[in-house]
Amino acid sequence: MEVAHVEQRERELTAIGTQLGAAYELRYQLEPELLRLELVGRGSLDVRLDGADFFDVGWSPLFNSLPVVRDRLLEPGPARDYVMRWVDVPSLQVTESKQRYEPLGDLRVRFRSEGFTADIQFDENAFVIDYPGIARRA
Repeated sequence: MEVAHVEQRERELTAIGTQLGAAYELRYQLEPELLRLELVGRGSLDVRLDGADFFDVGWSPLFNSLPVVRDRLLEPGPARDYVMRWVDVPSLQVTESKQRYEPLGDLRVRFRSEGFTADIQFDENAFVIDYPGIARRA
C-alpha cells in the first residue's frame, strides 16, 4: 500500500509518501533533483538524479507518473526512452534502469524495462489507476 501527498508545479511533481510492504515501511520525500528515503528502523538514504531523467522506486506507481506528467505522455506521440535512478525496495540498492514509455491512447501508456512490459492506466491528471500486477488505486 502507498499513500502520497503530491504537489504539481507546471510539469513537475513533488511528493511526501509512505509505502507499506509486508515486512517494511518506506517513507520518502521527492524533490526535483533529490529523493530522500527512510526505511523505518533500518536507515535512510538520499539519492540524487546525477544525470538520470527521473527517479523510480520499486512497488511505487507514483514514480511512473513523473515522465507521463513532464512529457505529456497521455497525448498522442512517439515512445520515449529514459534513464532512471532506480531504487530497489526494501534493499534501497540504487542502480540505473533504462525504461521506455509508449503512449497508447485512452489514458494508457505501455511501460517496458529489461524484459518487463505493462500497459498502465492513468487518470486525466496522469496518476496511475491500474498498474497490472503491481498496484491498483483504491
